[in-house]
Amino acid sequence: MAETLRVFACAREGEGGGLQKYLLIALGGALGSIARYWVGATIINRMGTRFPWGTLVINLTACVIIGFSVTFFARRTGLSVAWRYLVPIGFVGAYSTFSTYEWETLTLIRAGTFPAAAVYAFGSLVLGLAATWCGMLAAEFLS
Repeated sequence: MAETLRVFACAREGEGGGLQKYLLIALGGALGSIARYWVGATIINRMGTRFPWGTLVINLTACVIIGFSVTFFARRTGLSVAWRYLVPIGFVGAYSTFSTYEWETLTLIRAGTFPAAAVYAFGSLVLGLAATWCGMLAAEFLS
């Protein structure tokens, strides 16, 4: 827990220099939003739109990325604080799609497809936690 707080504390402590941190967040956000569009479109083209597979894949991979990056950057304190702004704050902030996940769950419920809504909501929660844990374990192993 302390590792996670230390990685995101840089935003409060003002580390990384004024304009530079905002540019890094913007760059990460641009890359994250492009990646989100590409992954989502690729999944939709392969799987169709009857189930929100694209958002599920994006959310799970975002969990792996944030689990890995927060753990890795907290353990590698010698790395530039710039990576904290670029990856977990900028990239993952734009790439992850929690609000879309909520909207799609509500849409499934309103369409009367309660089993699909339950599978999607519960699957996102459980698999998201597992993906975050896997990212954390990978970073612990590599650092």
